[in-house]
Amino acid sequence: MLFPAFELAGLRPRTGVHLRTLAAWMFGPGLRVALILVLAFAVARATALLVRRFEHEINLGTGLDALERAKRARTLGSVIKNATTALVAGIAGLMVLREFDLDIAPVLTGAGIVGLAVGFGAQTLVRDIISGFFLILEDQVRVGDVAAINGTGGLVEAINLRTIVLRDEEGTVHVFPNGAINTLANRSKDHAYYVMALAIPYDEDPDRVTAVLREVGAGLQADPAFGASILGPIEIPGVDAFADWSVQLKVRIKTMPLKQWEVGRELRRRILRAFEAHKIAIPFPGHPVTIRQPERPDRP
Repeated sequence: MLFPAFELAGLRPRTGVHLRTLAAWMFGPGLRVALILVLAFAVARATALLVRRFEHEINLGTGLDALERAKRARTLGSVIKNATTALVAGIAGLMVLREFDLDIAPVLTGAGIVGLAVGFGAQTLVRDIISGFFLILEDQVRVGDVAAINGTGGLVEAINLRTIVLRDEEGTVHVFPNGAINTLANRSKDHAYYVMALAIPYDEDPDRVTAVLREVGAGLQADPAFGASILGPIEIPGVDAFADWSVQLKVRIKTMPLKQWEVGRELRRRILRAFEAHKIAIPFPGHPVTIRQPERPDRP
């Protein structure tokens, strides 16, 4: 019947579902459907909690290795959680269909045929998923890395089997299909370097400037606020180029991932102060101008 409550009131409409039939379904297949849904939710929730717990345990460590493991854990955790949720939802859906006395064999057969047709028509999607799988498997980039993809740089916020999400320094979000990634440069894997070209005048002694730079680098590395982020002493290979109005010294310092810009800004500030203290001029473009006066003939 349409409303089983009518039967409780003594009314017996000829259409609808009878109360006895409804009660039998609720305490039979209906109860099993509810149990399936509860178990599916519990499995998905437990997986999310385990992934979160795993990421928390990884983040307890310190040092460069712990930072790399934490990035890897966040990347894998997101993929595992999404894949497990999709798998559990699919299995639960098929089990619920069986409880409604629906034969799932034609459903699976139809799904296979549709999947085959979609596979031929969605080759780009398949390529994206396969590329994303190897991107994660080979640990090319992780959530939290700073990377440049196809010439666009930013912080990696999410990695999925189909796409990778990048946010640049202006806050713009870039979404790249994994199959469309032609070039990928990871700027924060294992370690990083802050590299700068330092200009000095032609009349300045490069050896004297190098000694001042090493002193500045040693002081920066000894500073507790920056020393933990620096992985090695400052490197000064020497004169790197001759410009029109200056000599270029190449300077670089090895740091932990994502710390190169913070260390580099402080290094530049200290170099400026050291140059002022040692009277080392900072060159700027200049054009010498010579004024010649025409010679006047001697007057008689």
